[in-house]
Amino acid sequence: MDLQIDGNAALVTASSSGLGKASATALAREGANVVINGRDEDRLEDAKAEIEAVATGEVVTQQGDLTDEDDLTRLVETTVDEFGTIDHLVTSAGGPPSGPFLETDDEDWYHAYDLLVMSVVRLAREAEPYLSEGEETGTIVNITSRSVKEALDSLVLSNSVRMSVIGLEKTLSQEFAPDVRANAVLPGPHETSRIQDLVEQAVERDEYDSYEEGLDDWAGNPLERVGDPMELGNTVAYLSSPVSGFINGDSIVIDGGSTGANL
Repeated sequence: MDLQIDGNAALVTASSSGLGKASATALAREGANVVINGRDEDRLEDAKAEIEAVATGEVVTQQGDLTDEDDLTRLVETTVDEFGTIDHLVTSAGGPPSGPFLETDDEDWYHAYDLLVMSVVRLAREAEPYLSEGEETGTIVNITSRSVKEALDSLVLSNSVRMSVIGLEKTLSQEFAPDVRANAVLPGPHETSRIQDLVEQAVERDEYDSYEEGLDDWAGNPLERVGDPMELGNTVAYLSSPVSGFINGDSIVIDGGSTGANL
């Protein structure tokens, strides 16, 4: 399927690894010019090389911390300087620390809110003039977590703070329309480097006999496997394209069917 985004400009945050990188890869493979972002310059360059191996669009790196307002401004400026505009904004961020409520202090809460919510607020504010100016509808896709639909054990910060991103996404889908569509994806476990590291560490502790056994323990869904990051990335690219042009203000769970919520 031709997603009709060839030559478009996309900014994808936290895209030096994981689901952000998969989303940037899917967009670049479809011909979009992509700015990728991360805090580690070496990891960013490695990600760029991997994405360029399959890309038909251009890939540019911009180092930056999502909790730093100046870095976020530079991200938008770099995208506009390189490609003239921004057609698609994809927001991703690393997860906040796990832990129960009584072991979480004020600093943890403020940092999680700054990382997960204010980064989206600031980027949407900075990018909106460019998202709105194109001939085609601009798009925002927020990568959050299935914890928005169903609270997960020992993830009080993710369970609580990510809800604000969904409220923001729904509001932007109304206030920015019809020039900009806003949607969210809510992933469950995918075989990212973070999960790979956790499983490998568990194997070293003799909790599992093999990597495959440990990975299977993360599945817990009717499909009996964890997701491939590109499965989520492909969905992000689809939501960023005019092919999905009547999807707006939605939150799509991508977890193999593990979430028990009806809505």
